[in-house]
Amino acid sequence: MDKFIEQVENVNGAVNSFVWGEVGLILLIGTGILLTCCTKFFQVSHIAHWFKQTVGSLFKKNSSATKKQDKKAITQFQSLCTALAATVGTGNIAGVAAAIVIGGPGAVFWMWVAAFFGMITNYSENILGIFFRRKNKNGEWSGGPMYYLKDGLGKYKGFKHIGKVLAVLFSIFAILASFGIGNMGQVNKITLNLESAFFSNVSLGEIAGMPVINIIIGVVLMLVGGVIIIGGLQRIAKVAEKLVPFMAVLYVIGCLILFFINIDKVGAVFGSIFKFAFGVEAVAGGVAGIAIKNVITQGCKRGVFSNEAGLGSSVIVHSSSDVKEPVKQGMWGIFEVFFDTFIVCTMTAFAVLSSGLINLETGMALEGVNDATLVSRAFGQVFGAPGEMFIAIAMLLFAFTTVLGWSQYGSKAVEYIFGTKGVKVYKVIFVLMIVSGAVMTSSLAWDLSDTFNGLMMFPNLIGVVSLLPLVIKITKNYVDRKIKGKQIDPILSYDPQIQAEMEARPED
Repeated sequence: MDKFIEQVENVNGAVNSFVWGEVGLILLIGTGILLTCCTKFFQVSHIAHWFKQTVGSLFKKNSSATKKQDKKAITQFQSLCTALAATVGTGNIAGVAAAIVIGGPGAVFWMWVAAFFGMITNYSENILGIFFRRKNKNGEWSGGPMYYLKDGLGKYKGFKHIGKVLAVLFSIFAILASFGIGNMGQVNKITLNLESAFFSNVSLGEIAGMPVINIIIGVVLMLVGGVIIIGGLQRIAKVAEKLVPFMAVLYVIGCLILFFINIDKVGAVFGSIFKFAFGVEAVAGGVAGIAIKNVITQGCKRGVFSNEAGLGSSVIVHSSSDVKEPVKQGMWGIFEVFFDTFIVCTMTAFAVLSSGLINLETGMALEGVNDATLVSRAFGQVFGAPGEMFIAIAMLLFAFTTVLGWSQYGSKAVEYIFGTKGVKVYKVIFVLMIVSGAVMTSSLAWDLSDTFNGLMMFPNLIGVVSLLPLVIKITKNYVDRKIKGKQIDPILSYDPQIQAEMEARPED
């Protein structure tokens, strides 16, 4: 058995290195650059418009972003919160810390680069998700990469079977990733942080070699998660709508307090980010090349881990939005990546780099510092034990909402392959697996799910790139109508019936 596990680890290691190595990252960033150029830098050229149409619209009276006409759908804001619930997770805390410890302060710069291009990748994914969505037997919207692969890429001459195969592959990867990185991995992080902050001196013994405290944490999370997840998307969205803004604001406030306390270090912190971004401090020759490569790889990789742009996962829940215009939901996708990386991750990075736990002259972490405890130690230096408890609670909220969001991703992937009846079975298994995450000691499950998570990008980006002409066409149509005021017919859906229904609806 040990030999078999070793072989699995070796194979997974090779695949993971390929997926999250140069090939995968070049594909991700390259796609973002291509989409940015072809949409004429939409995330910059129309920044005022997309900001006004997204977070700016929340302050309008009777905003369409917080209201819905379809009882089976969720509001635009709920879809954003549910997507953020899945993306604003451990990657924003532990992921940023890992990027800095392994890649140095310069990794933060490459996180920004990945996010800049990821904004338009997420925009394009969401446009396609809304355009190719349809209603299932329960009257709910179903959308995501599997549908634009099948009905978009699959409509090209000679690509019918390729589109179907890629759609099934994406669904399989999404289901497998949902159990690991979207469930057990997150719960494991919650358990470790709660143990460290609250139960480090508590011992309740073991049952079958598993710590009782871990089992208790797992059972509590399973019960709470079960009540929400079994309730379906409507319940998940309602919880996300309340919890995500609360946890995000709370965490940002905590980081802002650190920012003002360490405001004298702003120059040194941002100076180190730009200085190490290009390996300026690395020694000359071949080693410098390795150093620069490591900085870029860690920054881009952790950035994608955090905002998931290009993986196609958040498209699944965005497609359930009660929105009329594909571009409108695309703009929410831009804001999602912007908030996740440029706001939350940058806040975490400043907290870490201003703490003194990272030598800003050498870019190296101090002896005894590791990514698992770096952020909590940074907060602990200012707030003491309550600071470490605050991070443990933040990790609990971030990771638990990630579990909720991923349950919806997995449900829709299951629905695509097995139909709506299969979703009930999936949800029961998903909820039960929460306990497994709390008592998990092996990293193999996490490593495997990390690989499946990355594998999602390949079929998804093939679909996005192949349908780029459609993204450009829909974007131009929206800009001409909404910004330039031209009287032309809207492009809202691939399905003539849905197109007619959307046209008959009031404007978003």
